Amino acid sequence: MRIRSLGVIDDAVVELSPGFTAVTGETGAGKTMVVTSLGLLLGGRADPALVRIGAKAAVVEGRVVMPPDAPAAVRAEEAGAELDEGALLISRTVSAEGRSRAHVGGRSVPVGLLSELADELVAVHGQTDQQGLLRPARQRQALDRYAGDAVAVPLEKYAGAYRRLRAATAELDTITTRARERAQEADLLRFGLEEIAAVEPLPGEDAELAAEAERLGHAESLASAAQAAHAALAGDVEDPEGVDANTLVAGAHRALESVRSHDPVLGGLADRIGELGILLADVAGELAGYADDLDADPLRLAAVEERRAALTQLTRKYGESVDSVLDWAQKGSARLLELDGDDERITGLTAERDALREELSLLAQALTDARTEAAEHFAAAVTAELASLAMPHARVTIDIRQTEDPEGVEVGGRPVAYGPTGADEVELLLAPHPGAQPRPIAKGASGGELSRVMLAVEVVFAGTTPVPTYLFDEVDAGVGGKAAVEIGRRLAKLAKSAQVVVVTHLPQVAAFADRQLLVEKTVDGSVTRSGVTVLEGEDRIRELSRMLAGQEDSQTARAHAEELLEAARADA
Repeated sequence: MRIRSLGVIDDAVVELSPGFTAVTGETGAGKTMVVTSLGLLLGGRADPALVRIGAKAAVVEGRVVMPPDAPAAVRAEEAGAELDEGALLISRTVSAEGRSRAHVGGRSVPVGLLSELADELVAVHGQTDQQGLLRPARQRQALDRYAGDAVAVPLEKYAGAYRRLRAATAELDTITTRARERAQEADLLRFGLEEIAAVEPLPGEDAELAAEAERLGHAESLASAAQAAHAALAGDVEDPEGVDANTLVAGAHRALESVRSHDPVLGGLADRIGELGILLADVAGELAGYADDLDADPLRLAAVEERRAALTQLTRKYGESVDSVLDWAQKGSARLLELDGDDERITGLTAERDALREELSLLAQALTDARTEAAEHFAAAVTAELASLAMPHARVTIDIRQTEDPEGVEVGGRPVAYGPTGADEVELLLAPHPGAQPRPIAKGASGGELSRVMLAVEVVFAGTTPVPTYLFDEVDAGVGGKAAVEIGRRLAKLAKSAQVVVVTHLPQVAAFADRQLLVEKTVDGSVTRSGVTVLEGEDRIRELSRMLAGQEDSQTARAHAEELLEAARADA
């Protein structure tokens, strides 16, 4: 991380080890600014009071290395961010006026996205900033992951049955709550289908009747026009001497036929005139037939108009044309069958729902039993860890309980509320000393005790959590001596499976770190880029000596510091 203008830090770079990093320094040197900086990168509240006096804004930048398929990387890419050679660049800016901006992978993002990434990246445990496992939902998730397949297998079966039950219940509720609406819809469909069936329309019938009505309505003028046209083409029987088109065309054909042998051009024209004569004869014949067949019966016209009126009644209600009406009838019949099958469907869904509730009850009971067994082992392991962390009389238990609900599923012989992960409410309880009543860990432990409980939980839980980084702020508060050595040893154990960052004032803890960072102020009271240094060799011994005795040059303290480092390396 690079930190600029944040609190006492002017400009500093913090290089964390992939394993165990200890951050040390004098009280007030700015060690907690490391925690604050990480909190800002994880979407923490932007407090303008954190901005260094005289600066316009505080800036924290972090480079997080992760595989491209990590959940945090996938979520960041969904927001438009890009990974830079396997690393995600995150920055947070807080202005002196209180405005806050966030960038992930080169893209400006809402601060809320940082909080989403935080759940996948870092678990923070501090004196006043406890996250993660303090939430009951996360405690249940932690217990389930600790239990492994013993819980995962029945949980998967339960989740499948739960989804099926939700779907069946939702469909059943929809059918029953809308029963009146569906009955009204069925009645309207029946009326419409009966009305259409009574008329018995045929496909395209409306267009055919419209054409027939037009013809019948103008029968006299049509017959007169056909007769006149026929007379013009084939002659008028009442005027045998009149000249008609057929006679004229025939005369033209005979004139050319007599000379066609002398010129092929005229021969071709003679053929075309012959074809024209044939065409005129055909048209004349059809005109004669049309006039003879034309029905001018007013009774037929009345029948056609009556039929058209009946069809119009249907098209006003069910479609723009008879074809649309028939299409409506087809769809309406299918919908009516569906609606008429509601009673049968309700019976089937009710039986399915009852069967699924019984199945869910058995699976919920199996989940409760598996969690109860895992909780006993988990609580015993955490309690054993606490005995070595200056809490020898503390006892951790896990309360697995259910809430009664008359509409719930049966677990333990009584109906209880249930959800997508079962019927269990899981909560870690702590009794810090004999005779104390177990209470939720957030209420039953002081700040220092709470951090140690979290450490014990994380050590027991190491290897099963997806969070790659842990930050402990003064996890060693209120302890020393052998207990402090045990805290260091357990932090080192946790660092074998995750990245661990610890802000500490205990040399027994710092000695176990893979990397020790020293935070120092300059004479003007600020922490500059050179104010956060990686300690190695003699420098690390001097800092451990200062932490032990307050004197960097004390030979006794130096000997003790060297002994601590040797013991830590041997333990590794």
